[in-house]
Amino acid sequence: MRFGVQIFPYHKPWIDPSVQFEDDLRLIEHLDRLGYDEVWVGEHHSTGWQNVAAPELFLAAAAQRTQTIKLGTGVSSLPYHHPFMLVDRIVQLSHMLKGRLLWGIGAGSLAQDAQTIGVEPLEQRRMTEEALEAILALLRFDGPVTRKTDWFEINDGQLHLRPYAGELDIRVASQLSPSGPRLAGKFGTGLFQFGVLGTTEDNPIAQTWGIAEESAQAHGQTVSRDRWSALHMMHIAETEEEARAQARWGLQDWVRYMVSILPLVKSDPEDFDAVVEELNDSIFVIGTPEMARERIATIVEKSGGLGSIVIGNCEIASPKHQFDSFELLAREVFPHFTGQIAPRLEGVESMARFGATGEKLAAAQEKARREYAAEKEARSA
Repeated sequence: MRFGVQIFPYHKPWIDPSVQFEDDLRLIEHLDRLGYDEVWVGEHHSTGWQNVAAPELFLAAAAQRTQTIKLGTGVSSLPYHHPFMLVDRIVQLSHMLKGRLLWGIGAGSLAQDAQTIGVEPLEQRRMTEEALEAILALLRFDGPVTRKTDWFEINDGQLHLRPYAGELDIRVASQLSPSGPRLAGKFGTGLFQFGVLGTTEDNPIAQTWGIAEESAQAHGQTVSRDRWSALHMMHIAETEEEARAQARWGLQDWVRYMVSILPLVKSDPEDFDAVVEELNDSIFVIGTPEMARERIATIVEKSGGLGSIVIGNCEIASPKHQFDSFELLAREVFPHFTGQIAPRLEGVESMARFGATGEKLAAAQEKARREYAAEKEARSA
């Protein structure tokens, strides 16, 4: 199991954006030091809260400040770009990241973004599929590509660079509908699932892989669970009370913003405790490492197995407490799913089976002292 972070980002619009960009870059450096496997950065163009318009630029900057963490677009909104121009930039980025690029693609999540540039929101899924088909044709490098739709045109298009290491790791975004896994299966790509619920019975993740495999089989493709990432939001501290207290910094601001986009909660955003309870039953864990471990285990069980869990960073706590939460996740939660804890716990159990090690060591030391005294006496004689 691998672990990552999604930086949408969500940022309070009344705080200096330059400071917020630097906070995000420092967070990625922190995640790299902690051994996180991947980080994703979103693309948005309106509403004031989500202020990264070009994730490629952001990832290029992050690459200069990190060593091993993979860097992903979370996601590039295909209907907002000419597919040839976008894939040309992404191929360049793959070289600048030297194999650390994950290319998340999707339709775009904010209707206001689409409307601003004259894209009909109800056409975005269709446009995404058309763009992805053209992009994959270009990436096959088997001759010039010509495509003409009602929104883009490519005439004898050929990319002049191959991706670093020969190919791109493309992940299709999925939320609550089956369109994401169907598209991933049709084209044999990976999957980045945003619609992952917690304790509810109708968790869509239980059906996701079946849809992807069925679509892949129908189109002569194959899909791999190893390239399936699932998003869930978490903020943890040593105690649940501490985590909740830290979340008072920004949870209600975030909820007020989100309910204008999605029916995120039924509770009154002014009722902090009710909001926390409702979120903890669905898309969030605001609590302890134990609560986070239980939720991840539930997601893995319902999914049947996936490649990575991605923790959404919603800025519900201050930057300092965000850093602390991600460090606590790395220390006390993730090792239970990466195989790092089991050998050490076995060592503890084997010690108990072995017996009182301290007494055995004391006896061995006493024996060594007696033998040394005997040797010294023999030499004196």
